Amino acid sequence: MPTIAEPSVKSLLLVMQSQEKALGTGTGFVAQTSRGPVLITNWHNVAGRNPETNQVLSHTGQVPDEVVIIHNRANRLGEWVQRSEGLLGPQGPLWIEHPTLRQRADFVALPLTQLNDVQIYPYSLGVGDPQIRYGPADTVSVVGFPFGIQAGGSLAVWATGFIASEPDVDFNNLPIFLIDCRSRPGQSGSAVISYKSSGMVGLEDGSSVVFSGPVTRFLGIYSGRISDQSDLGIVWKAVAIRQLVDSL
Repeated sequence: MPTIAEPSVKSLLLVMQSQEKALGTGTGFVAQTSRGPVLITNWHNVAGRNPETNQVLSHTGQVPDEVVIIHNRANRLGEWVQRSEGLLGPQGPLWIEHPTLRQRADFVALPLTQLNDVQIYPYSLGVGDPQIRYGPADTVSVVGFPFGIQAGGSLAVWATGFIASEPDVDFNNLPIFLIDCRSRPGQSGSAVISYKSSGMVGLEDGSSVVFSGPVTRFLGIYSGRISDQSDLGIVWKAVAIRQLVDSL
């Protein structure tokens, strides 16, 4: 099998369903927690609602009751399996929201229960990643599934964007920074990363290091454009996702 970049398999195609009928697609990825592996994706993907207005997103007027995840098959890189996870239980939603921001943070953790014959390739959420320097105008990759498109099997599509706001400054007083990227529906929930294939890489401490192979720094999760008329997109920062995971 040809060499495949790790982020291409870490992003997972999601199909949101209501009563086994597809409502739309999205993207997610896995993180390990003290409670086991969880799917990280956008709140609006699993809730089927706009997090600001609570308006239902699907033209059918329905919200999803399950999500079908296209997982990597265990010990068979290049093969995939579908697994369905319920979204609603007797006590309400099965996903877990940010401990303080709740619905205002457009990302959630969904505990994974259907993992038979599944291989997990989790993101570190930035912990232990090479501290690649990044700032305004630097390139980032949004790794997901625009319009549900898969790049061979169920490998993710890489969209290239540029950091459009100061990443250390919170946009709208939320743990968000902006990117300029021509993203499309289906990419919501994508991992946003700084990825260098090899060579000289600048680090946050001002030094530079030569890497002989690919290096990745996880920066956050993409959750859509600020408006339909703009290519400016919202990225929830890695630190906020870690706060959610650490609360589990």
